[in-house]
Amino acid sequence: MDHLQRIYKLHQILTNCRFPVSRKTLEARLECSPATVKRLIDELRLYFNAPLEYNREHNGYFYDTQREGIFELPGLWFNANELYALLTVQQLLQQTQPGLLDDYLKPIKNRLEKILATVQLNKDEIAKRIRILRMTARNTASEHFQSVASALLQRKRLHIHYHGRSDDQTSQREVSPQRLTHYRDNWYLDAYCHKRNALRSFAVDRIRACHPLDQVALEFDEVELDAHFASSYGIFAGQPQATAVLLFSPERARWVADEQWHSQQQGKLLPDGSYELSIPYANSKELVMDILKHGAGVEVLEPAALRQEVINRLEAAIEKYG
Repeated sequence: MDHLQRIYKLHQILTNCRFPVSRKTLEARLECSPATVKRLIDELRLYFNAPLEYNREHNGYFYDTQREGIFELPGLWFNANELYALLTVQQLLQQTQPGLLDDYLKPIKNRLEKILATVQLNKDEIAKRIRILRMTARNTASEHFQSVASALLQRKRLHIHYHGRSDDQTSQREVSPQRLTHYRDNWYLDAYCHKRNALRSFAVDRIRACHPLDQVALEFDEVELDAHFASSYGIFAGQPQATAVLLFSPERARWVADEQWHSQQQGKLLPDGSYELSIPYANSKELVMDILKHGAGVEVLEPAALRQEVINRLEAAIEKYG
C-alpha cells in the first residue's frame, strides 16, 4: 500500500466509523507505524482541510461532520478539466510578473504545490511534461493591476488614464469597476464609464495611470452585466446587432463542430459533412479575425455586410502580395 492509498484508506475508515477510531486500530488497518499514522493525520488536516478531530474520552479520531458537514477527498486522479484548471492556476502563479501580488500569492503557490505533491505530482516534472501555451499575453503593470483589483473588490471608483489602441489616443476616465475578466490570456476591466455614461471594457495593459477615488462605485445587476458583456461574440460588449452564419468545409468541420465560440451559438452538421454555425455579434472586428484564420475552409453566408467585410480584407491581403 503506497502513501496515497493509505490517505484514502484512512479517509474511508474515518468516514465509515460511527465512533472515534484509536491510533492502534489505525496502525493495524493501515499496516504502518505510529509515526506514519501521525503523518497521515497531519496531511489530511493540512493539505485537504479535513475536519479531523481527536476525542480524549474515547481516545480516538473522528470527522466533525456536525461542524463542517460531510467531508470528501478529491478523486484519485483529475479529469481533463480539473487537471487543466489546477495546472493553469499553478502556471499563472509561476508566470506572474515579479511583485504582482507576490506577498499574497506565495502562500497559495506553496499550498498548490503541496496538493500536487500529495497526489505524487512533482512541480518540476509537471513543467517538463505538460505545457499550457500563452501565445498572445501582454504585460500588465503590477501597480495598475493592484489598484484596479483593489478598487474593484472595495467597490470604489477609479480615475484612469487610458490609451486606446483603435484611435491611438489617451483619455482620462472616471469608472465604476464591475468585473475583472481574463480573456485570451489578457486581463480586461469591465466597468461603467462616467464619461461615456455606458458600460465599457478596458484592457488593463492599456491603463497608463490610475488611482482610487473616495466615491462608491455604481452597482449593476449580474443579469444586466451578463446581457451587456456576454451576449455578443468576443470581448466586444453590447447587445447583438446581427447574427453571423458561417459555413465550414467538411475538413474544418471536424474541428469547429466541437468548439464553443459563443454561449448562444447554433450549429448543425450538413449531409455533405460541412458545418453551419450561427453566432450573435455586436462588433465584427474580432469575429472577422477569427473567420480569416480559417482561410478557404469557411464562407460567410450572412449577413451581406459581414460577407463584404471579409471579402475586402481578403482582397487587401492579396494586393499586399502583388
